[in-house]
Amino acid sequence: MRIGELAAAVGVTTRAVRHYHHLGLLPEPERRANGYRDYTLRHAVVLARIRRLTELGLALAEVRDVLADDAGKDLVEVLTELDDDLARQEAALRERRARLRALLETEDGLAAEGPVAPELAALFAGMGDVSRSPMAAKDREVLALIETMAGPEDRERLMGMVGGVLDAPDGVERALAVYALLDELADAEPDDPRVDEAAHALAGCTPRELLPAHVGVDADGGFLRVLYADLPPAQAEAIRRTLRILTEERR
Repeated sequence: MRIGELAAAVGVTTRAVRHYHHLGLLPEPERRANGYRDYTLRHAVVLARIRRLTELGLALAEVRDVLADDAGKDLVEVLTELDDDLARQEAALRERRARLRALLETEDGLAAEGPVAPELAALFAGMGDVSRSPMAAKDREVLALIETMAGPEDRERLMGMVGGVLDAPDGVERALAVYALLDELADAEPDDPRVDEAAHALAGCTPRELLPAHVGVDADGGFLRVLYADLPPAQAEAIRRTLRILTEERR
């Protein structure tokens, strides 16, 4: 058989056949006097096996192990590993679908800063309508960012602490009052007396455990620098003073 006939018979491309030759998966056939490869039934059998193995999801390196006479892994071992990997993928897909269903059932999960985890969406819903507060919108964006960056344990801890603030007596009202104070600073100067008022009000709503152990309040790099740069000067100063209050209380 010519290479085109072999490829057509097995259902692969001639390019794939050449690639398998290059990788050493498919032995090179004898060549006729005119230089053309002359494929035998044995080549078709091996090529068909390569196709079946790759369709199962095996990588070509694993196919080589299976085909080798002194295989480092036998077919049962390779297929068992593949089955385990597929099981992990199935579990991940089920989890993703569950999150999608939760988002579709929770309107707040698809808000401007969404999609977010159902737990965070529930916190947003508990705040009510905050569309008129630019600082509340900014806070939601930051929470969504932190929720994305955090690992599972830190994410659960964050949601618990923020939820505890909102669930406290008058928690939502206090949070809305802080947003209002910060919104008033949008066009103020950093030395405005209201900056200190907003900082103390925000510190009063912030769980002490929320502050990382070695946070640099005046950090020149990292997350805080980016956060300060994204806020008007007076609001950035209020956040900076809030962190100073919290760090001094912790000493």
